[in-house]
Amino acid sequence: MAGVFTAPINITSAFTAQIDIFELLAGSGHPLDLLRIQLGQISEVGDAQEEGFVMVLKRVTGAPTSGSGGGTSTAVPTNPGGAAANVTLETGNTTKLTGGTSSELARLPWNIRGDFLYVPTPDEVIRLDSSTRLVLELATTPADSVSGIFGYITFAELV
Repeated sequence: MAGVFTAPINITSAFTAQIDIFELLAGSGHPLDLLRIQLGQISEVGDAQEEGFVMVLKRVTGAPTSGSGGGTSTAVPTNPGGAAANVTLETGNTTKLTGGTSSELARLPWNIRGDFLYVPTPDEVIRLDSSTRLVLELATTPADSVSGIFGYITFAELV
């Protein structure tokens, strides 16, 4: 492994439609393994606001059109002396990624009153080839406005 990195997910803008929670693009010549995703939210905190979401984790190859309308995040090495990550990370895109060749890897439930946690076993780790995207898509339309989704992803670059 070349290095392990963590990157914050900070979606502060309110949204009422399906979005891409994150879009991670592995750098050229830098395959990576996804090690963890952890998310929580702060706007839907009472019984009446409780919702169940479907999250879709997918690998995208080819030449897709990246999503837009969100922000970016910078991955930092977990080793303080480590080199910078060779990835591009977008978060909270309100216009979702389109095109390319998409492979659904997992369809995961999230009751938003609790954390969303994805920690694969070593045999289940998702590998991205270089110049490949990993997208976590909110595939459920929220019943009302949601804001304040925070968390992080952890990944290992292999070269």
